[in-house]
Amino acid sequence: MALRLKPLALAAALSLGACSTFVPGSGPRTQAIVDAPQHAELHGIEVVHVNYALADQLAKQQSARAFSTYFSGPGHPDHRVGAGDVLAVYIWEAPPAMLFNAQGLASTGISVGSNGTVTLPPQVVANDGDISVPFAGRIHAAGCTTAEVAQRITAALRGKANEPQVIVSLAQNNTQNITVVGNVAHSMEVPLNPGGVTLLRALALAGGVVRPVEKTSIQLSRDGRVMTVPLQSVLRNPANNIALRAGDVVTALYQPESFTVLGATGRNAEVDFEASGITLAQALARAGGVDGNTANPAGVFVFRFEAPDALRWDTAHPQLVDGKVPTIFQFNLRDPSTLFAAQTFPVQNHDLLYVSQSPATDLQKVLNVVGGIVYPFQTLNAMGVIK
Repeated sequence: MALRLKPLALAAALSLGACSTFVPGSGPRTQAIVDAPQHAELHGIEVVHVNYALADQLAKQQSARAFSTYFSGPGHPDHRVGAGDVLAVYIWEAPPAMLFNAQGLASTGISVGSNGTVTLPPQVVANDGDISVPFAGRIHAAGCTTAEVAQRITAALRGKANEPQVIVSLAQNNTQNITVVGNVAHSMEVPLNPGGVTLLRALALAGGVVRPVEKTSIQLSRDGRVMTVPLQSVLRNPANNIALRAGDVVTALYQPESFTVLGATGRNAEVDFEASGITLAQALARAGGVDGNTANPAGVFVFRFEAPDALRWDTAHPQLVDGKVPTIFQFNLRDPSTLFAAQTFPVQNHDLLYVSQSPATDLQKVLNVVGGIVYPFQTLNAMGVIK
């Protein structure tokens, strides 16, 4: 019977070793991931072998993300009058004053200053965008700067008044505002005053953020475009403290970013990290490190949907999924130089970190399965139960 057990054990080992389906595992083998682009059903996946130069390139791209490059245009655009704004109108007429003199304005209740300047009552821009000016009639102000409104009033008075000059200023801004919401002390609308309002000033006027700075991100929405930057980047990089525009929505987000770790590591879990970001080396440490008993150090992977312009791809036109390239970054930690890349490579929100198992682990599992079949027979044979 013992002689029959040897062919049985050999056959079991060969069958299990030839078909990895029967071997328990935590995910795909290293070679299966590396060969992914060659499989028809996995066509479109890009596999990128990471070295220090590539990791440094991606880190610089991430650190260079700034509101100033994404939201272009003048920093402090001139205020455009809107319905509901309140304007202050001052009119001066060269002597001898023909219209705006004490006698002519006596019945209107409008007084003339000692220097001949006439100050009109505050003018509220109506829903149709007009204001009313004595002797000039209805003047359309909506969509104009205060200087343009003054020019329109001057043109309407020319020929009626003696060399009229007009000054228009914004007395109350009711239309050009910035909305600040999220994890701030007071969600509010911040008026966009002449001279502009910067991002940090808007946050300060809203009472500042109420969550730790290192765990807070700032999202800016403008004209259908949205960008999110860690608050620490705004504080450290003046380029991110941009001048805001009317209609901007600033949101302070306290939503810890996270990556998922699977495979031969100390633990499989979803791991939170700060908005300021972490590197692959830090991510591996937070995941309990690479399992020295089961992991393949050459099979450390980061799965990510990468931006099409982030890298130079092997294919001329990489396949896009929702506008991004499905990418697998491979790290060979058997190479000491790759440890420098791991210290630099930036982990992003929703990344999947996977460490494959060593081939020797598969062999050990096969031997354990075979041993579980053979050893009971050998024991029974030695006891004389099986002859």
